[in-house]
Amino acid sequence: MSSAINNESGQGAGAPRASILRQLCAVRPIDPAPEGKSRLKQVLSARALLAIGLGATIGSGIFVLTGTVAANHAGPAITLSLLIAAFGGGLAALCYSEFATFLPVPGSAYSYTYATL
Repeated sequence: MSSAINNESGQGAGAPRASILRQLCAVRPIDPAPEGKSRLKQVLSARALLAIGLGATIGSGIFVLTGTVAANHAGPAITLSLLIAAFGGGLAALCYSEFATFLPVPGSAYSYTYATL
C-alpha cells in the first residue's frame, strides 16, 4: 500500500485538510426568534433610530466639504448633486428594508450576507 493512504479509514493524506475546510465552511441555519420574543433587548426608540440612521448616512463630511465644493467647483449645482446623492441613499435604505422583511432576525448586514452566501 502507498504511504499516503491511511489503512484504517482508507482516506488519503488530504483528509485532515478537507475536514478543517469543512469545519470552516460549515453553515448554521438561521433561526428566527419566536413570535414576540427577541434575543436582543429593544431599547432604542423610533426617534433614536432615525437619528442614528441619519448620522450614519450623512456623516460629518457633508458639513465640512459642502461649502468648499460649492464655492470652488459646483456653485448652485451643489443642490442637484445633493439630491442625486440622497436618491442613491434612499435606494440603499429600500434595499435594507427589503432584506429585513425577507430575513426577520437580528444582525443586520452580517445576517443578510450570511443568508445569501
